Amino acid sequence: MENGRSELRWGVEQRLEYIEFHLFWEGYVNRIDVMQQFGVSVNQASSDLNRYIALAPDNMVYDKSARTYLRGPDFDCKFRRPDAAHYLSQLRLVVDDVLERDDCWISDLPPYGSAPTPVRGVDPVTLRSVVGAIRRSEAIEVKYRSLSGPEPRWRWIAPHAIGFYGSRWHTRAFCQTDDCFKEFLLSRILDIRGSRESETSADDDRDWHSEVTLEVGPHPEISETQAKVIALDYGMRGGKANIKVRRALLYHALRRLGLDTDPAARSPQDQQIVLFNREVIDADHR
Repeated sequence: MENGRSELRWGVEQRLEYIEFHLFWEGYVNRIDVMQQFGVSVNQASSDLNRYIALAPDNMVYDKSARTYLRGPDFDCKFRRPDAAHYLSQLRLVVDDVLERDDCWISDLPPYGSAPTPVRGVDPVTLRSVVGAIRRSEAIEVKYRSLSGPEPRWRWIAPHAIGFYGSRWHTRAFCQTDDCFKEFLLSRILDIRGSRESETSADDDRDWHSEVTLEVGPHPEISETQAKVIALDYGMRGGKANIKVRRALLYHALRRLGLDTDPAARSPQDQQIVLFNREVIDADHR
């Protein structure tokens, strides 16, 4: 299969991957699906389906009565392994109006709802400037509003990465005012008025380039049945799960997981998981 794939053009491989995605998640695929998704002709769609059959003959069978190809009983993905996170990410992007419905590979979107997340306004020009500075290894002068001061202030920062907290985007940068690497929320950058060559290297940001492994498990005071459910939720094996996180993002990861406070501060049913290797937090604060 690898030899066959290496000879495929990118556009053809995309369409074949789409055929496989459609078969796995929807259970069927036909020419009109390929035509509408990629804007190709009838002949091209037929050619793609025939090419896929040649590469994976057991993956789909033609149903004459339905006039469509159905997922075969011996189906086995050849292009991309099934990924629930990929499917759910597309669903969320469509519902949140980030991804256009026509660009989504899911034909029949299931009903979906989510807890509302406050909009964190990031100016596209600001983001472009920050990303450009990262690419060119430059420092930029930004007007930044922080919680520690009453008024926004200008400062020089040298951004080298983009990070996400779960609801807010930030840039990891060296702050020349505070003489350290830290996070700056993109939504709090009000203006940018200059750039220059950075005097610091991203390689010097040890906390960004080092990882911490959090060992978590079910709260010891919940029932055995509840512990089994929690183990399923977090994909635990042997009663624990290992979660890797950049040391620079450790504080935010602990907050999202509810591990930033003493487990005794909340009921076991609310806490659900505990941190087994709490020494990683102690080491971070030394």
